[in-house]
Amino acid sequence: MGNPRRLRRLVVGTVTWRWSVHHRRGDDSGEVLTLHREATGGRLRIVFRPGPGRLMSDALWQTGSVGCRDSGAVLNLHEPNVVRRLLDAAAARGALTGLAGRAEREVDGWPLFAELVDR
Repeated sequence: MGNPRRLRRLVVGTVTWRWSVHHRRGDDSGEVLTLHREATGGRLRIVFRPGPGRLMSDALWQTGSVGCRDSGAVLNLHEPNVVRRLLDAAAARGALTGLAGRAEREVDGWPLFAELVDR
């Protein structure tokens, strides 16, 4: 596998996004999916922070994986179809509104996770 932090391309209608996944360390740790809107430079970060019943990638699990212990559901943030579904769910919740120019927004990924696995 190549560099997991490289920017990958996702085209949604007439909008092109570049996206990457990385693990954030420290007090604000978690798995982070970052989407850059190519034409305007706006940035959306979908963050999955650790917590009770939440599964995160570690040395035994593939990087970019997040899951729920109770349901057994797992999403791999490196898969383009997962990224597209998360982007669509975030858009439906208004997370892309006002994301123009160099604007940045960070949203909690766990409500989006629940929405995806409940479908």
